[in-house]
Amino acid sequence: MVKQTGFDRRSFLKYSGALGAAATITGGLSACSSGPASTGAVGAGADTGLVTAVIGYGNNQSWDPTMTASAFTMAAMQHVYEGLLDTDPITRQPYAALGTEVPADLNATSWKFTLRDGAKWHDGRPVTADDVVFTFQRILDPKLKVLTYNFFAAWLKEVKKVDDKSVELVLNFPFPDGAPRLTIAKIMPKHVFSQTGAWDLAKNGKAVGSGPYKQVSHQPKSNTTFEAFADYNGPRPAAFKKMNWLSIVDSSARVAKISGGSAEAQISDNIPYANIEQLKSSGLTVEGGKGMNHLFLMFNTATKPFDDVRVRQALFTAIDTQKMIEVALKGRGKASTSFLNEENPAYAKAKTVYGYDPAKAKALLAEAGVTNLSINLLAVNVSWIVDCLPTIAASWNAIGVKTTLEPQDTAAVFTKMDQNADYQVVAAASNPNQFGADADLILRYNYTQGGSWMKYTRWENSAGAKVIFAKMDEAVRATDADARLKLTHEYLDLVAEQAVLYPVVHTELMTAWDGKKLSGIKALPYPGINVLQAKRA
Repeated sequence: MVKQTGFDRRSFLKYSGALGAAATITGGLSACSSGPASTGAVGAGADTGLVTAVIGYGNNQSWDPTMTASAFTMAAMQHVYEGLLDTDPITRQPYAALGTEVPADLNATSWKFTLRDGAKWHDGRPVTADDVVFTFQRILDPKLKVLTYNFFAAWLKEVKKVDDKSVELVLNFPFPDGAPRLTIAKIMPKHVFSQTGAWDLAKNGKAVGSGPYKQVSHQPKSNTTFEAFADYNGPRPAAFKKMNWLSIVDSSARVAKISGGSAEAQISDNIPYANIEQLKSSGLTVEGGKGMNHLFLMFNTATKPFDDVRVRQALFTAIDTQKMIEVALKGRGKASTSFLNEENPAYAKAKTVYGYDPAKAKALLAEAGVTNLSINLLAVNVSWIVDCLPTIAASWNAIGVKTTLEPQDTAAVFTKMDQNADYQVVAAASNPNQFGADADLILRYNYTQGGSWMKYTRWENSAGAKVIFAKMDEAVRATDADARLKLTHEYLDLVAEQAVLYPVVHTELMTAWDGKKLSGIKALPYPGINVLQAKRA
């Protein structure tokens, strides 16, 4: 096995469709049978066994389940791979997948799993305990530090083989929230991915799972096709013979694919707010999912005056968020009152809430001794983020802060920061709900000692950051649920007060589908689609 270097660059960005724009990374795995989306897709009505879907994110990012945050890939992996447990896409409640049952005592420090009889990989080989151990050894390796490492390292000590069909997970302390996180740990076949160069193949598109659908072909920047896996015997079998997922980042082209009587696709995620009524009037169902999707601001605290918390607070306080919601988001958003969205079970309004108050913003800048401030606001060029930028600029200009907007391709923005280029403030979008919904997981997405986000802010070694990291570690180890929630609210208050990387608004993600052709669809509160409980109408 070739050792892969640690995941120390753009950890949730380089391979991330979660930021909403396709990275300019060229996949190196050539497809075997399908042509480009424009010629290789079958019309929605031409093949009753085919579902054609439009995904508003790139499919040309990493397909390694331990290393990806790509919206397209993570959605696909829910259909291709399995965890010991998987979670319902809406409730996020765990259910038995490769494991035969959810542990009876989630407060225990040892969880034993028996693998499902007859479970097979897509190449026909049986799934074994060795595959499970192989997968978790990679996830827990402190030298590799793959993307999923921080979701497991604090609470999961090791995974041991009991026999060919069973494993034991040994926990450092009781951690019930670990059960739904097991869906992040997609079990991978050791005989495939222990081979020399296999992780590079996975990064570039190779997928061999045990789930209800197997990948058939992969055309980076175009489409990925799937077919039902005949030997799948798990809890959520494939309802369709074939699927063709088109990767279309351009919003107008995406809407066109699902519009009209001869629409090629039956379902699309990432529907622009401006097209909702148009699609509804044409007979499509359009629904939203409220979650952690948000526009955030991130400051370079190594550049003055952004090292001063009063300046960061002033810039948040100056933003007319209600105007942003009405004009740019067409009413499909809420001003952030915590790092968490209001629908999250751990939500509580933060002690520091940035209501629109230009006078207070000016006072904070004066208190910090800041005058004649000019800001170049670097931003990702995601369409809805670009729509929000004029409100930010107008709000800052109104308090005497000269603002220049610099929207750029997502990959270009974070390549600059990977190269340690100087910047002042970044506006971008993110949604850690694709990994899970518990507060610790969501915060560790951004606030992790040694993580890329904290490196970008140049803030991780500050006294304020160390207090937050310590409080997060204390909370995750708390065995009493009330005590854990209290500590969680304490560090959420600190994150809000410091405003180093913090949401401006939380938004809905819109999904559209043809209810005359598909049933059982639910809009997700995170990017992508899930059709494991869908069927032909």
